[in-house]
Amino acid sequence: MSAPLTARPTARRVSASERRADLWLALALFVGAILSSWLGQVAGVYGDESPAFGWALVYAAALTLPLAVRRRHPEAVLLFVAFAFFVGVSLRIPEVYVGNVAVFIAMYTVGAWVADRRRATAVRLIVIVGMFIWLLVTTFQAATDDGDGGLPRAGLFSPFAAYMLLQFLVNAAFFGGAYLFGERAWAQARSRAVLEERTRELQRERELTAAQAVALDRVRIARELHDVVAHHVSAMGVQAGAARAVLDRDPAAARGALVTVEQSARDALVELRQLLETLRTPDADTPGESTLHLAALPDLVAHATENGLPTTFAVVGEPVEIPELVQVNLYRVAQEALTNARRHGGPVATADVRLRYSTDAIELEVSNDGRGHLVGRPGLGLVGMRERATASGGTLEAGPRSRGGFLVRLRVPLPLRLPDAKTTADASATVARVTDASVTGVSVTGVSATDSSATGASNAGSRA
Repeated sequence: MSAPLTARPTARRVSASERRADLWLALALFVGAILSSWLGQVAGVYGDESPAFGWALVYAAALTLPLAVRRRHPEAVLLFVAFAFFVGVSLRIPEVYVGNVAVFIAMYTVGAWVADRRRATAVRLIVIVGMFIWLLVTTFQAATDDGDGGLPRAGLFSPFAAYMLLQFLVNAAFFGGAYLFGERAWAQARSRAVLEERTRELQRERELTAAQAVALDRVRIARELHDVVAHHVSAMGVQAGAARAVLDRDPAAARGALVTVEQSARDALVELRQLLETLRTPDADTPGESTLHLAALPDLVAHATENGLPTTFAVVGEPVEIPELVQVNLYRVAQEALTNARRHGGPVATADVRLRYSTDAIELEVSNDGRGHLVGRPGLGLVGMRERATASGGTLEAGPRSRGGFLVRLRVPLPLRLPDAKTTADASATVARVTDASVTGVSVTGVSATDSSATGASNAGSRA
């Protein structure tokens, strides 16, 4: 979050162009001070009381050249220029214009560039108070000097009182203007700095959002590819192995297995083509209409049976209307669970798929009685199932049963409240960081599937 305007101010960096501008300003004022001193001496501003012109050159240099570093050392420059101005006027050097400009610029710079606002205020007040005290003393001395005839002091609005009031008003406007202009410049600079910081934060947020979108797309593509390829390639591997085993003694059976391999390859190509068409459509906010619905679960079960995993299927309850996204996710979870059962359940494993409709939820349960277990590097099947559960607004339980086998249960509550894009993205990002150790855990949600839950599910299916 960007800093508010009331945040602690930070020092402003002086750019090279600003340093060059200060140098040219100091040189221009230096030339102007020399010219003003020479013209004032010629005009006899102070009469014969003016010192030699060499002192005017020193005064001009002391008054203007420090302004070349006014932004880098503003407080020191103001104090030095104010002191030089005091000395010059006290010595009656005939320069009455450039000195005022130099003091004004130095005081303005302190207000506009000093990050420590207390110090900036203190330095300017010291100069202002000192100048006013010195001004009042010298003005009073000049006004009451009997040697010069003095000014008449009779009456409330005497020339003396008018002269004193005029000096006060002119100097109040002079120092007040320098003070206020400096404060305004500082406030504007702070506003610009806050705006620039907010702009940078927005840019960082846009970059982060873009990176998250890319990561989410990569996770989604990886999940879809895994679901398409793993299922069909696993079936092709089983059938190819069966064909090799019976090729010599039962050519007809081998031929049938190879036909199944061919059909699995065709199905995989069709699904890959659909996926690629979706990815190649940049204006599509959502994927095109999918053929993977819950109505295709019997075909999935039959395909699993044909590929060496005898599988039963049952529907419990009255079917309800379900969004296409949820149907696709339920189908993919069942597909992945059957693929894992075929890969890890062993040669004599059987599976059972049950789809339940209740008043408050839709539940998919896939169980198997295989005795196999994960070996080697685990895959990303459980990760993908968890992502699909999150995208559907449901919860996933997956784990081994104590009496053998494995149980996967996906529960989607009714009425459906699908998570927004941010929740799905956060879940995908979290899932993307799952390690191998977490993938091999017995429960995705931290709740293991027990024999009692599996038995209850089986009994409910039997009663159906």
